[in-house]
Amino acid sequence: MEQTTTRSAAIRDGLGVGLAVGLSGVAFGAAAVTAGLDVAQACVLSLLAFTGASQFALVGAIGAGGDLLAAAAGSLLLGTRNTLYGLRMADVLQVRGARRLAAAQGVIDESTAVALAQPTPEAARAGFTTTFATIYVMWNLTTLAGALGTSFLGDPGVFGLDVVGPATFLAILWPRLKADPRLRALALTGAFIALATTPFLPPGVPVLVSAVAVLVVMVR
Repeated sequence: MEQTTTRSAAIRDGLGVGLAVGLSGVAFGAAAVTAGLDVAQACVLSLLAFTGASQFALVGAIGAGGDLLAAAAGSLLLGTRNTLYGLRMADVLQVRGARRLAAAQGVIDESTAVALAQPTPEAARAGFTTTFATIYVMWNLTTLAGALGTSFLGDPGVFGLDVVGPATFLAILWPRLKADPRLRALALTGAFIALATTPFLPPGVPVLVSAVAVLVVMVR
C-alpha cells in the first residue's frame, strides 16, 4: 500500500512539474521565429534537442547575428550537464536495450530532480517517466503554438518579442541561482566575462569564453 502511495505521489509531482514547465515552449517558439527560424525549424529543435536552456541559447545567438557554429557550440556546452545527469540516473532507471535511447532523451533538469526526490526506486522511475512524457508533449505542442502565432506577425520585434527568449532563459535559471550563492557568484563571473568580451568577439563566442569561469571553479 505504501509503495502504491509513493508511486502515485511521484506521478502527481511529475504531472505538476511537466505542465508548468511545458508551457514555456510558447516562449521558445516565439523566440525561435523572432530569431529568424521558421515554424518547422523551431518544432524540429524541440523534438530533437529537447533541452530548454540549450534551445534558448541557440536561438539567442542566432538572433544576435552569430554564426551557426558558435551558436551550436554554446548550446552543446549548456547541454553537457545532461550527460552528468545521465550518469547518475543510469543506476536509478536501470533501463536496457533500445529503451536507453528514450530514457537518454528524457534526462533533463526537471525529470532528474523529480526522480531523485522520490523515496523508492519504483517511485523514482514513475516520477521520471511522468515528468519526461508530460514536458515532452507539452513543450512540443506549445512550441508549435508559439511559433505559429509569432509567424503571423509582420515584425515580431515591434511587439517586444525579441526579449522573450532572454527573459525566459533567466526565469529558468533564477531558481537555481537563488538557492545557491556559489552559483550566483559563478553566474556573475560568467556574465562579466561575456559582457567584457562582447565588443571584441562575434555573437555567440562570448558565451563560450565565459565558460572559463566554470573551469576555474572545477579546478578549485
